[in-house]
Amino acid sequence: MKKIFLISVLLLATAFPQNMRKNSYYSLFSDQKASIIGDAITIIVVESSLATNRAKTNSSRESDLGFNLAGTVNTTDVPEVDLGIGSNNEFNGSGSTESSGMIQTKISATIDSVLDNGNMLISGSKKISINGEEQLINIKGIVRTSDVRADNSVLSYNISDAEISFEGSGLIDDAQSPGWLTKFFHWIF
Repeated sequence: MKKIFLISVLLLATAFPQNMRKNSYYSLFSDQKASIIGDAITIIVVESSLATNRAKTNSSRESDLGFNLAGTVNTTDVPEVDLGIGSNNEFNGSGSTESSGMIQTKISATIDSVLDNGNMLISGSKKISINGEEQLINIKGIVRTSDVRADNSVLSYNISDAEISFEGSGLIDDAQSPGWLTKFFHWIF
């Protein structure tokens, strides 16, 4: 009876094999990492940007044309003529643009799908409301399973095709936008 039970268990094990790639993420000795659809993952957004653009142009052009004609009767018979034409053109131009920004936050996202190579498509959003001011943070992109850290988090610069957006609305946002009369004059002119 024991032999029949052992043979039937072996046959069932070979008939229903397990996905070793899927089971490799579950270990007795390590923390469980997010790897399947619906798992939550923490994104640590640490983004900074700095852009500088400077341009300077100097141009100068000068031309001078002179012709002399004047007449004297006493010493020579050749008259002298004095005529002068001058032109001057000068241009100086310069421009400068600077932009910088820094964002630090944590946001929770979920795995939407797992690609054939094991990479995960993630998306998440976070809405914060303080004193009537709302801030909405959206994130999506592709994460490699090897970039998921032991605490189930991923740094934002390890997300490929990342789309991170920060939007705000409220009194401060309204105060920063021009009024309707200013918008009207900008539209006309």
